[in-house]
Amino acid sequence: MNYDLYVITDSTLSRGRSHEKIARLAVDGGADVIQLRDKMCSAHALVLAGKRVREVTFRTGALFMVNDRLDVAIACGADGVHLGQYDLPVATARTIAPRGFIIGASVGSADEAKLAVKDGADYIAASPVFPTAQKAEAVHCCGLEGIRRIRAVVSVPLIAIGGIGMHNISDVVDAGADGVAVISAVVGQPDITAAARALKNRVLECKAQRRARTR
Repeated sequence: MNYDLYVITDSTLSRGRSHEKIARLAVDGGADVIQLRDKMCSAHALVLAGKRVREVTFRTGALFMVNDRLDVAIACGADGVHLGQYDLPVATARTIAPRGFIIGASVGSADEAKLAVKDGADYIAASPVFPTAQKAEAVHCCGLEGIRRIRAVVSVPLIAIGGIGMHNISDVVDAGADGVAVISAVVGQPDITAAARALKNRVLECKAQRRARTR
């Protein structure tokens, strides 16, 4: 299961494009995962949007995750849910979720990462790595050292999120990230497909260089 490029939808940055269109354009550019994220949307509207995104990812083979809302994720047939530190606890979500359901968790420290994996998280997102407007409430960034510390204690896929772009992908990959999650670097760009393709290629290039150095 690949998490090289993980694209998170956002209606406030999308230049008027729907979640479905963002998903379609992003997977055309090679996105491995699409996460439906909309803090302003009702549960009903989220389910409807999620079902349309599900159609896109089903056709292409990309994973489909829903931010925060386990109920919405199940209702629209998503592959999984992504939970923050103040959302439903991972352990609780695991008891509710169907068999084979993917649960991701945002963490800011090695201790949080160990607990999330112990409770059943399938992957971890170090968040935020760098300052970002999408995580304005965060008062602490884990940074590259945070990625290294988390990588040292968990073996599940580790994704870096927060202020990620072409300029620092090599840094987060070298620190131990298996992939990057982005919002504005793809969703906010005039050409979503081209932006996704460029980021995906850069992630793959950096991972190949990391493997070559460790041989």
